[in-house]
Amino acid sequence: MNRLHFRVLEVNLSTRHSKVHDIDGRVTAIGGSGLAALLFDRFGRVDLPWNEEEQPFILAIGPLTGAFPLMSKTVAAFKSPYHDQYTESHAGGRSALALKFAGLDALVITGRAKKLSSLEIGSRSIVLKDVSFMRGMDAYAAGKLLRRTSRGGSGHRSILRIGPSGEIGSAMACINADTYRHFGRLGGGTVLGSKNVKGIIIQGDGSFSLPEGHQYKKIFAEVYQQVTGTKMMHKYHSLGTPANMQSLDDLKSLPWRNLQQSTDPEGIKGINGQRFADDALLRNGACSGCPVGCIHIGYVREKFSKDNRYLYRQVAYDYEPLFSCGSMLGITDAFAVLNVMDVMEKVSLDSISGGVALAWATEAFERGLISEKETLISLAFGNAEGYRQAARLLGTGANDFYRLLGQGTLAAAREYGGEEFACVLGQEMAGYATGELYFAAQSLGFRHSHLDTGGYSYDQKHNEKDVDKAASFLINDEPGRCLLTSMVSCLFARSVYTPEVLGECLSSLGYDEVADQLSSAGERIRRHRWQLRFATGFVPEDIVLPKRYYKVTTWKGPVDAEYLDTLRCEYGRRLTRLVKNE
Repeated sequence: MNRLHFRVLEVNLSTRHSKVHDIDGRVTAIGGSGLAALLFDRFGRVDLPWNEEEQPFILAIGPLTGAFPLMSKTVAAFKSPYHDQYTESHAGGRSALALKFAGLDALVITGRAKKLSSLEIGSRSIVLKDVSFMRGMDAYAAGKLLRRTSRGGSGHRSILRIGPSGEIGSAMACINADTYRHFGRLGGGTVLGSKNVKGIIIQGDGSFSLPEGHQYKKIFAEVYQQVTGTKMMHKYHSLGTPANMQSLDDLKSLPWRNLQQSTDPEGIKGINGQRFADDALLRNGACSGCPVGCIHIGYVREKFSKDNRYLYRQVAYDYEPLFSCGSMLGITDAFAVLNVMDVMEKVSLDSISGGVALAWATEAFERGLISEKETLISLAFGNAEGYRQAARLLGTGANDFYRLLGQGTLAAAREYGGEEFACVLGQEMAGYATGELYFAAQSLGFRHSHLDTGGYSYDQKHNEKDVDKAASFLINDEPGRCLLTSMVSCLFARSVYTPEVLGECLSSLGYDEVADQLSSAGERIRRHRWQLRFATGFVPEDIVLPKRYYKVTTWKGPVDAEYLDTLRCEYGRRLTRLVKNE
């Protein structure tokens, strides 16, 4: 458990050779985000395009994986087809624990398979299979078939797969992880597609020992009590993040109909968290190693015969896809939202980007910038059946319009018009129209994710317009999150895993040197990630906010354009100084 080097499996698909590397750097890189950056430095090329054969696709876990609750995430790192820059995408499920039981800290995939393939790895085996017959297969069907054709596994086997969107090169293509989780943002599915990889099966068929001493048992018990015996994590299990639908609508911060509104008191009644829990919730699920169970799984049904027989399917939901496939599209029925999400899952589109892109297309359709010649169907806010069809068309690249839209909403808007109402913050926005700090933070965020910083939370608590204070918050908030994503912890547990607790956890496993360096580790990893991002082309000044964001009204009133622009410029300057070590 306490080796200070990383054990990394490199698989070159072009040569069909593999090698296990012992790589130093545990004390400074820790794991997860830090390890991924370390490996991209070693295997990646900042000067080559994202789809060059030699560019790596990296999966990395942390030192506490398998030893403590909620250390259940895996970091995927790659050069993104969305913007050709270094990035990360994070997912739960079983992949982290499977890698741990396979005896690995990371998997690095380079090269390109000659035919569409599946890659199966374990503690003592590597198998590359031709699965050309699976081309075009949706993510659900691909998962079932990969389970049947791989050797047996139980809770220690993880199956990652892509759908049609990853095969056609959509920059919105995600990777489905164990059915209910995803490496969602910035096109990881297309990175695998470019390598001719339909699926990755990780067999956790090895074993590892946990410490027997009192120190480990004591800190584990304390963490477990915090996670399960207090109210710290209770909200994630009960209504879960869908509770944000109502609270953000109440704050006039929920995007509706392509952010033309930020609240709809009547419409929200049909798609708030309580409505999903009362009507559509089937069961809760959990990632491996997590006792909380924040995965909410609803159901949809589809009539398939004249004598009223129905097929029932399970669809995992949380706040982000409910916003993007619900309020953003003007859909106000819970089951209708799940039906749109179900199609997004099948074609394996990032549902956030997919929903936001279709919202832009709907407004562009209403304004006459595009017609059915481009969309192939009539688009209208609230028309769930139309969006089901549009999601499939987008995910399969049905024509030139949908293939262009799949490269990003702004890519389509530059061609057809409507840049001013494209809801893009670096990539298609997450669902927090909370105000100036959030808009600045996500547009310049490392992953363009709401979880890069706590900007969405800051907006809800602060009404003052202090640029220095707000920019300092963003800069100071990020290192702690980088520390957690290097462990790799679920960020829901950030109130549990304070730096002091993390230090005790590490020491109990024998990582005393790592624990001693924690005070500087988060900052060091944050800087390294940003240096890679800047080296691959990120320029803060190049990102321009569409005009739609300057017309938003929240609980604080209309967005202050001068404050927003000043804050973004200041945050960009501080990131640049950070990279230059100034």
